[in-house]
Amino acid sequence: MVKLLGKEVGQVGYGLMGLTWRADPPPQDQAFAAMRAALQNGATFWNGGELYGTPSRNSLQLLAEYFTAHPSNADKVVLSIKGGCIPGTMAQTDGSPANVRRSIDECLRVLDGRKFLDLFEVARIDPKVPAEESIGVIAEYVKAGKVGGISLSEVNANTIRKIHAIHPISAVEVEFSLWSTDILENGVAKTCGELGIPIVAYSPLGRGFLTGQFQKFEDIPETSMLRHMPRFQPDVFDENIKLLREVEKIAKQKNATPGQVALGWVIAHSGKNGYAEILPIPGATTEARVKENTAPLKLSDDDMAVISDILKKFPVQGHRYPEALRGHLEQ
Repeated sequence: MVKLLGKEVGQVGYGLMGLTWRADPPPQDQAFAAMRAALQNGATFWNGGELYGTPSRNSLQLLAEYFTAHPSNADKVVLSIKGGCIPGTMAQTDGSPANVRRSIDECLRVLDGRKFLDLFEVARIDPKVPAEESIGVIAEYVKAGKVGGISLSEVNANTIRKIHAIHPISAVEVEFSLWSTDILENGVAKTCGELGIPIVAYSPLGRGFLTGQFQKFEDIPETSMLRHMPRFQPDVFDENIKLLREVEKIAKQKNATPGQVALGWVIAHSGKNGYAEILPIPGATTEARVKENTAPLKLSDDDMAVISDILKKFPVQGHRYPEALRGHLEQ
């Protein structure tokens, strides 16, 4: 079981992004049902964002509504919120101390005491601002008892080491999945393991690709940002789906879903080979999908060896993000 801020949070967390940041967010009753299912099935770490939607409708407003309706659940959840972006933009970074302070204050204002802000992180390190300045603001709130701890997002091993030496870091959020294995090679997983910092693995299902919901490019809704992601483009889609086909074969053999195989693979790395503890945070907008995601497949060493061979045979084609966004990653 992964621990964050000294609390056990299970082996799978819950990503809230899809509940507010999409063209057709689910209605409140559906969102609440999914959130309740997460808690009931042991996913007690919730990850949201001030940027997940509009300034007037994002994770914070939904959380305030949920904990107003279910106040007894507040202490059961370890909540992490991303911020530090310019309000109303598509995650445009502003890591200035003034904006980080604005962002945390906005989180506290909207939550209004209904739920303690356990972790806060700037969504991306702003290359125009020294990282220690941005993170130093969060540290002020931690010292004042208004925030529980500091999380980092999309950072490299050197930045983790540098910031942790100045301000203790409670978690590092990075992308990790069968579709994105970078942290195993770039030092992030081992640096976090050495420093005792848990990793929060976002997009552990490859933004839905590893669940099999997209069988061809045309299956992606026209309003979805996935249509702009390099790995989903028509010129590489048929190559990338070869990996999914192999995962589907394993899932069929194990009487599981491809997503449960993919989550099991992520969890199998947790605390192994010098790596940090790893907590995947799949998103889901329905109760049924939450239940599926919180029942990952337990993979044996033999299973992992088979999957390792598959990854070598079918390497993923395309970058994680469009070129315009890549400069903001892994500062």
